[in-house]
Amino acid sequence: RSAPLHTSLPQRPGPIGQPLTLDRRRVLSGMAAAPLVMGAGTSPAAFASETQSGLGTQILEASRHLLGRDGALFDRALSTLTDYGKPDNAPTLILALRFSWADRDAIAAVLRDVTGHQAGTDWFDWMLWQERNPQIVPHPSFTTVKRDVFLRIDPNFDVFLKPAFLERDRMDIRFEEIAWGGVEKDGIPSLDNPKLVAADEADYLHGDDLIFGVSINGDQRAYPLRIMGWHEMFNETIGGVPLALAYCTLCGSGILFETAVEGREVPFVFGSSGFLYRSNKLMFDRETHSLWNQFTGEPVVGPLAGSGLALKQRPVTIEAWSRWKARNPQTRVLSLDTGHVRNYGSGVVYRDYFASPALMFPTVTDETRLRQKDYVFGVRTVGASKAWPLNAFKGERVLNDSVGRLPLVLIGEADGRTVRAYERGDHEFQRGRFGRGLVAGGQAWEMTEEALIGPGGERAPRVAGHVAYWFAWDGYLGLRSELYTE
Repeated sequence: RSAPLHTSLPQRPGPIGQPLTLDRRRVLSGMAAAPLVMGAGTSPAAFASETQSGLGTQILEASRHLLGRDGALFDRALSTLTDYGKPDNAPTLILALRFSWADRDAIAAVLRDVTGHQAGTDWFDWMLWQERNPQIVPHPSFTTVKRDVFLRIDPNFDVFLKPAFLERDRMDIRFEEIAWGGVEKDGIPSLDNPKLVAADEADYLHGDDLIFGVSINGDQRAYPLRIMGWHEMFNETIGGVPLALAYCTLCGSGILFETAVEGREVPFVFGSSGFLYRSNKLMFDRETHSLWNQFTGEPVVGPLAGSGLALKQRPVTIEAWSRWKARNPQTRVLSLDTGHVRNYGSGVVYRDYFASPALMFPTVTDETRLRQKDYVFGVRTVGASKAWPLNAFKGERVLNDSVGRLPLVLIGEADGRTVRAYERGDHEFQRGRFGRGLVAGGQAWEMTEEALIGPGGERAPRVAGHVAYWFAWDGYLGLRSELYTE
C-alpha cells in the first residue's frame, strides 16, 4: 500500500465545518513509487547537463525519497542533498517539512547547513525565509517534485499545473511560494447564479449579521458573510453586468470584479483553486484554468499569465443587515438554499481565525504602522492607491481626502466594517444636523449606493473600494500605497 502524504498545518473548514486533511484522503501512489523521470519545468540546460552526469537524476530521486516512508531511502536522500550542499534545494527541503512523514529535525538541519539560516522545524518560519530570499532559484527538479505532491493531493490540480506554464519565466509569481490551502479543486464551491429571496423572506438573518451589499442600475443584492465564508465566490449578473465577488477569508477582503473583458466573447466564470499565494486566495477561470490573484484581479499562472489582463473593480459594501435593509428595502438576499450542506449559522465559519491576531498561512508582514489583521478600506486608481484604517471611521465619521489627484469623501461606520467612497470634486462634506445626512456648502445631499445627489441634481459618483486585512493590502501594494493618518 502506498503511503499518504502528511501535513501538520492547521486546516481550513470543509463540509459541515469538518477540516479537510490529507490523512483522510485516498492517495493513489506514494512518492517513492513514482517514476524517476524528468518532468514539468525541468528543461533548463543546467538540469540537462546535470542529468548527463547523473547528478540531476540523483537530486530528483533524493527529493522524492524525502517524501516517502522508507527510512533507509530517506536517510540516503538527506545524505545526497547534504553532499550537494547548494541552497537551490532549500525549496524542496521546505516542501518536505510540511509533507514528509520523516524526521523533521534532520530536514531542518540540512536546511540550516545549505542556507546558513538558523530556524527550527516550523514550515511556516521557513516559508517566511523563502519569501525574503527571492534570489534563490530552486533546483530544476523542484517543479517536478512539487507538481507530483500537488497531483497526489488532488489529480484535478493538473489543469492548473500544465508543464508548459510552470517554466519560471512564464509565471508572474514564484512557484515555490504557492501553497496548498487545505482543500481540493472547488473544495470551496462557488455560488453561480444562486437563489435569492426578498428581504422580508430572509428571516434567518439577524440585524447585526454582516452582508456584502451590491447595487447596480437599481438592482440591489445582499450576500451574507456567514454564507459567503463557506463559498468565497459568486458568479452573477447584477443590473445587467456580469460580476464575480471574490472573497478571500484569509485576508479579509471581498472584491467585486466585472467579468466581461474587452476582446473576449463571454464573461469569465471563476472558482477556488485550492491554492494560496502569500496567504491570499488563488482563484481560477473555468475557460482557461489560469490561476488569478484574488487581490489584484490579474492572472499569474497559466495561459493568461503575462497577458496584461486586469479585472475592473466595482463598489461593494460590507454592512450590518439591518442597516442595509433600511437603506435598500427592495434588496434581494442570498437564500439558505444554496445547493450545499453547510452550517450557515452566525459567527460559525472561520470563527477562530477571525478572532485571532495570527495568520493561518505564512506571508511576511510589516506591523510597524498597523497590526497585521487590522482592517483597512482601500481604493485603487490609475497610478495611485490609499488605505484608511477602519478605526478612522469610529463615530461614523465623514472624511474629505484624496487618492492621488482624485478628491474623495469617505463615509464610514467602523463597527460594521462599512465604508463608502465617492468623488467629491471641490465640495467639502460633513454630517448634517444631529449627525443626520450629508451637507456640503450648507446644502443637503442625498446618499445612494451609486452616487451622492446634490440639491440641483449634481451627482458625485461612487468609487470602487474594499475592506481587507492590513497585511494583505500592504503585502500586495506596499510602497505603492499611501496610508491615511490623523
